[in-house]
Amino acid sequence: MQLKNKCILLTGATGGIGKHLALMLARKGANMILVGRDSNKLAALSQQIQDKGGKAKTIVADLEAAGSVQQVAQQALHLFDGIDVLINNAAILDFIQFEDQSPERIAQMVQTNVTAPIQLTNALLPHFKSNNQGQLVMIGSVLGSLGFPHYATYCATKFAVHGFSQALRRELCDTNIGVTYIAPRGVNTTMNDAATLAMLAKTGGNIDEPEKVAQIVVKAIEHEKQEVFIGQPETFFAWLNGVLPSAVNLGLKKQARLAREFVTRK
Repeated sequence: MQLKNKCILLTGATGGIGKHLALMLARKGANMILVGRDSNKLAALSQQIQDKGGKAKTIVADLEAAGSVQQVAQQALHLFDGIDVLINNAAILDFIQFEDQSPERIAQMVQTNVTAPIQLTNALLPHFKSNNQGQLVMIGSVLGSLGFPHYATYCATKFAVHGFSQALRRELCDTNIGVTYIAPRGVNTTMNDAATLAMLAKTGGNIDEPEKVAQIVVKAIEHEKQEVFIGQPETFFAWLNGVLPSAVNLGLKKQARLAREFVTRK
């Protein structure tokens, strides 16, 4: 896909990956619709893009709020001449013992990570089908294929997004609408607190810079990839978990014991 003059709707636009994605896509000539909760950060990012000759408009929305998805879809369709690419990037996570996670936080995570992207895709799909073209991009996680201790709810949400992406891709197989699923490993953003970073250092976990991940996402969109998993050995273990989970269990038991000393400090 040539990105010049394409209209791209990006949720979670001011986050670690989102900000780099917005800037890179704008440099490719895409017209950006930036969605986020913080109006000041959105305005600053939009201005940064425009100062460099790009085009960007903003939608302030909290995807946890009732009716927000429909509001985003309706506004977005009128900002430019249609939408060519939807990138569902917004997400939240916790590094926590599952029993310590509140019901309210569980519901919040499911709404943000699963319900909102599915509903936004649903709201915009008629537009994509009427044009019989476009690309739906889901930013998932390696933990959408590999259940990792102390990320139970987050893993559940990313498993859901992975399954949704696969099913929708197969449903749209006779159209010109692509579905791309991107699965990063750990990313160095503010989503990871000090305890998480300490755990990763102790357990030998790898972490990528958000700019690197954004570059991979842009290439995946340009080449209309179906699924892209980022980083080794995490990608290998995600694959192995699908064919021989008992082998992965042994390693993750050790990881769980090492991680516990950090997660219980919360």
